[in-house]
This record gives sequence, C-alpha cells and structure tokens, in this order.
Amino acid sequence: MMQKILTVTALTEEIKDLLEVNFDSVWVEGEISNLRRPASGHIYFTLKDDRAQIRAVWFRAFPGNAVNRQARRSAFELEEGLSVVCRGRISVYAPRGEYQIILDSVEPKGVGALQKAFEQLKMRLQAEGLFDEAHKKKIPFIPGRIGVITSPTGAVIRDILHVTKRRFPSTSVLVAPVRVQGNEAPLEIVQAMENIATTGQVDVLILARGGGSLEDLAPFNDERVARAIFACPIPVISAIGHETDYTIADFTADLRAPTPSAAAELVVPLREDLLKSLADLRFRLYGRMTRMTGERKRQVDDLRERLRDPRRRVDDLRLSLDDYGDRLKKRLRQHLSSTTDRLGHLRVRLDQANPQAGCRQKRFVLESYLKNMIAAMRRRISESRQALQTGMTVLDSLSPLAVLNRGYSITFRPATGEVIREAMKVAAGEEVTIVLARGELTASVKTRRKKGTPALFARTGPNTDSESESPKGTEEHG
Repeated sequence: MMQKILTVTALTEEIKDLLEVNFDSVWVEGEISNLRRPASGHIYFTLKDDRAQIRAVWFRAFPGNAVNRQARRSAFELEEGLSVVCRGRISVYAPRGEYQIILDSVEPKGVGALQKAFEQLKMRLQAEGLFDEAHKKKIPFIPGRIGVITSPTGAVIRDILHVTKRRFPSTSVLVAPVRVQGNEAPLEIVQAMENIATTGQVDVLILARGGGSLEDLAPFNDERVARAIFACPIPVISAIGHETDYTIADFTADLRAPTPSAAAELVVPLREDLLKSLADLRFRLYGRMTRMTGERKRQVDDLRERLRDPRRRVDDLRLSLDDYGDRLKKRLRQHLSSTTDRLGHLRVRLDQANPQAGCRQKRFVLESYLKNMIAAMRRRISESRQALQTGMTVLDSLSPLAVLNRGYSITFRPATGEVIREAMKVAAGEEVTIVLARGELTASVKTRRKKGTPALFARTGPNTDSESESPKGTEEHG
C-alpha cells in the first residue's frame, strides 16, 4: 500500500494549523536577546532560557486593535538580558519553516510593567535634566488667579475650593475639567495646560488627583504630561494621590504637595495670618517712626543751640565768597595773560616752522634743477646729433660704394663670390665678374701681371719691369 507523500508546503501548513489551534494563547517566561527595532515599528527578539529559545515578535499597533495599542503605550522599554513574562500565540513562518510566538503583552518578571516603565522614564527624564532644581519656577506669594486641572466631579476640586475660600476668600480659581484616569487622560491634561498657558490669566497652576493604584495614576506617569509640565510657562504644583504616592509629574513640577488640600494651603496664605502680620508690622512701624521722630527732634534742638546767630555766619560766608571771587578773577586774568603769551610764542614758532616757506624754497630749487636738466638734455641731443652726422659722413666716405664712384671696381669669382685681390691667383681664360659703380661686367682673363705699377699707369716700351704672361688663344672681352 503506497503511503501519502506530502510536499514541504503541505507539511508546513499542517504543522502551522496544528500549532496555531493548540497554542492559541500561551504564557512564556524567558530572557530577551537579539533585540531589534526596524523602521516598521515592530519589535523582534529571541526569548530563551538555559536550554532552548524561540523567536518572538511584537507587532506595531494598528487601527482597531485597541488592546495592543494600549499595551504598547504603557509598556516599559524592552532591554537586552531582561527576564520577562510574555503572552501570545504560536505561529509558523512558512517561507523559513520556523515557529515563533506573536505577542500581545510583555511584563518584566518579578515587577509590574507599569512600575518598570515608571522607573525607566524617571531615569531618562532625569538624565535630560527635567527634574533639575535650576528649572523650577518660583510660586507667587499671593496669586491673583489659580488654575486647577482635575476632574470636575471628584472630591479633589471641592477640597481645593473649600481650602482656598477658607484661607483667602478673594482668590479667583479657574477650573479646567479633564479626565484623570484612562487612555485619553494624558492628552486632555496636556491640552488643558496649553489652553491655560495661552490665556495668560493664571498665576499658578495646580495639577490634582485623588489617591489610587499605579494603574489609576498612569496618566501622571505619562511622558507627554511630564514634558508639558516642564514646558509650561506658569508655575505648576503637583498634588497627585496621597503623601506616599509619587509620580513623574511630581518630579517635573515646580512644587510637590502631599495632597490636593495641601496644595491649596501652599498656594494661598491664610488671610487671618496676613492681617495679623500686617497689624504687627503697622505697630512696629509706628513705634519705629515715633523713635526716629524723637531722635531727629533732639538733633535739631542740639544744632539750634550750636548755631547762635545764623546771620553772622551768613555774613562771614558772604565775605569769604567775595574774597574767593576776587582771587578767582585775579587768577583767571593771570592765567589768561600767560596763556595769551604762550600762544603768541607758539604762533611765532609755528610761523617759523611753517612748511609753506620750505615748500616754496624747495619748489624754486626743483624748478632750477628742471631748467638745468632741460638745457643739459638739449645740449646732449645737439651733441649727439652732430656726432651722428659726423659718423654718417665718415661712414659714407668709407663706404665701398663711394670708392666705386671714384672709378674703382671689385672683381670676384661668380661661382663662389670670392673677391680677387691678387692677379696671379686667377688662371688665364677664367671668367670673373667686375662690379662697377653702376653695373657689372663679365670678362675672361687674357693677361696676368704681378704686383707693381698697374698697367694703366705703366710705361710702354720694351724695357718694362713687369712680367706678363699671355695665354694662348683668342682674347675675350666681356
């Protein structure tokens, strides 16, 4: 008989159905490790003990899931290595064939989640400086109007109104009704603070609630309420619960009262005590003024006895004043005369040191130098022009062209351009070029003659000293 063969997907689905049906709601205890918080808002970690582990996921709250949203809001901060007790359901992630627990709530082992969240939030806000005494605002001595944020139907508001009316009847109280318990309470408290601060008609603010459990006081352990108290421009008195109850609002507020009634006693003084203090101060002031008046009267009488005749004293002062006036006038005239002499001396010295005279002298010297320089330059130019003309004349006289104009010529070989200076270096019959003053001649050498009298000036006759050589052939004239 052939057994049924399952695919991996089918087997995983059957395991998934089996686990999810039988482990729909379980409580698991373990230690948190591999904690991750991706951008999706979900929380992933591994729940383990000394011999096993299971993956856990706590999904971000979504609209409609009020239970999970409330659990996530009031939950403490998960940490690595924290021992917790979790409630959830077992599920299988089919793509990897892994089972995991999907959580509904997490509580620290041995202490409640609210208490853990309270301790963590307290440490974090304290590290930020929200509890520092430097940020505490001073409570006014006699506030003109008191703002109270509390429930409008509880005994707290009646106690506060009764105490303020008894202690200082003329005090005005502005009540901002809010819920002091439940999920909506923190938002209503924050909004009430902002509204009262916006009006600007309240001098001090009381945040009050009666006693209760840690769950009942949860709105006053909310981070939003703490930051609203810290940012409030009005001094805030926290009166939450009984004397033994402490909340985050107590640490953030500018003053903590053990009870709401004590807050009312702290914020307004007792009218009878003030009247008694004023009467005592009035009596002390009257006695002090009486003593001071008597002392001043005795001083006046003593001075009157010492000042026998004030007219004589006045006459002496008048004489002294006239004498001082004359001496002052004389001193002023002497000072004016010496100052005038000194100014005259300084003016003479200033005229002598006047830079204008020196400038005129320097300008005359400069003009003289300029004229001499111009004359010297002109002479130099004239001399240079004359020297240039003489040089040009000499250069012109030494120019080969001038020699040619006097009837001389230059003979050279046309092939190489070599100037011929000796007749014996030219072969008979060789062609040469003769440069004249105007034009050139090409000639063939017929006769050569050694150094001596040129043929033009030599004597003719049989007794000539020159040695000539006539080439054989026909004479050519170029």
